[in-house]
Amino acid sequence: MCQECETNGLNRRNLFKLAGLAGVGFTAAALTGGATTAAARTPTKPVSSPAEALAKLKEGNRRFVEDADACAAGLASLRGELTGGQHPWATILTCSDSRVSPELVFGGATLGELFVVRNAGNVLDTGALGTIEYGAEHLKSPLVVVMGHSKCGAVSAACEEVEKGSEPGGSIGKMIQPILPAAIAARSAGASDLIADTVRRNAISGAVRIANESAIMRELVEKGEVQVVAAVYDIATGKVEFIDSLN
Repeated sequence: MCQECETNGLNRRNLFKLAGLAGVGFTAAALTGGATTAAARTPTKPVSSPAEALAKLKEGNRRFVEDADACAAGLASLRGELTGGQHPWATILTCSDSRVSPELVFGGATLGELFVVRNAGNVLDTGALGTIEYGAEHLKSPLVVVMGHSKCGAVSAACEEVEKGSEPGGSIGKMIQPILPAAIAARSAGASDLIADTVRRNAISGAVRIANESAIMRELVEKGEVQVVAAVYDIATGKVEFIDSLN
């Protein structure tokens, strides 16, 4: 324990309390001597329709862009509420890039709200598709978003292979194979920014493939119980562009 912390009364017991390790959550009230602030979260009503979930994601991203310092609180009580089960209102397939965090990008979504699948390049592989099926069929998540992002390293590697024929070694080469068709299509279309266009095409391709390759998802989509959309996140501005058409 440093001398400055001891001077300010931040002993080990108090630090554990602030960290939620002694049954006390890291909430606004814990930091202000019990005062209630706007940061404390209150329970929200369940989201049941794809349209409502999509609107909520868009509103969350708007808040994130306008006030990126906002954060979720009240996690201690939420942990207890969620021990009986989870009912996430959106499933997000996105990249493992450390600059892309869906819970933050969509306005401080907290525990139990988003069912997140992440891998390099937001690739729809067997694990990702099975996870999406589980979220939609068993957890009743009404919305699936396949979200790429600007400056994606996996997409850049795929584009470099298409342009220069330089295949990455190890498992990376196998991992980016599903991205190659998008990169080839972007190059054939004469894209002015090959990487940006491939990011967009790759997100759309993943969204389309979900229903095409999964009978479970196709049935849920046809019934109107689940909607699948594609999106692109700009790591510089924080804004998410939802792509209107998957055609």
